[in-house]
Amino acid sequence: MTKNSSIKCDVSSCKYNLANEHYCSLETIKVGTHEANPTVPECTDCMSFVCKSGCQ
Repeated sequence: MTKNSSIKCDVSSCKYNLANEHYCSLETIKVGTHEANPTVPECTDCMSFVCKSGCQ
């Protein structure tokens, strides 16, 4: 997988995370929300997240 230097990521359980470099390997990601009216960063989610093999 190739590092996308435009997308930093610290979610080590994601299939697309390059843990040793703290970057994402996807070309693009989709950001969404689980709230009707998000007001803080904690209300947003990476909708491109895929749990890597062995994660639960």
